[in-house]
Amino acid sequence: MQRASLLDAARSLLSEGGTDALTFPALAERTGLARSSVYEYFRSRAAVVEELCEVDFPVWAADVSAAMERADTPEAKVEAYVRQQLALVGDRRHRAVVAISASELDAGAREKIRAAHGGLVTMVVEALAEMGHAQPRMAAMLLQGVVDAAVRRIEFGAVEEPEVITDAAVTMALRGVRG
Repeated sequence: MQRASLLDAARSLLSEGGTDALTFPALAERTGLARSSVYEYFRSRAAVVEELCEVDFPVWAADVSAAMERADTPEAKVEAYVRQQLALVGDRRHRAVVAISASELDAGAREKIRAAHGGLVTMVVEALAEMGHAQPRMAAMLLQGVVDAAVRRIEFGAVEEPEVITDAAVTMALRGVRG
């Protein structure tokens, strides 16, 4: 239970203040533990980050996968892939992941993030193949780039409303630059 409490506190700290806010003293204060006790659960900030990735990415991926499974055409699956990821932007778990991704991490943590994103990309490859893409894996990686750009616009408070950004990302995904 303490470990879960520490992870929840880490999510909040990352969501509220980015990676600079994720410190062991702050974790101790949020959870009511002694600072030395935090070290009993995690050896470093990177270890906290790695565990957050291990716990939160599968939940996020399951949400995206479930949305895609409800869609009945390849185009609808691609749209669900984009919309669900962007719908998750306001979630604390996602905010924590964005904060983590923007920080300087050790190689192990970066690899876990890359692998998790790779899992997301894999979800949409089949739909893109069914739509006739000659290189669906590459198309999926480029599509994820569109999603990542939309995430950044939403996260960093673009002038447009999140729904407008989401609609633009879906249009880009399904119709390209022609709109």
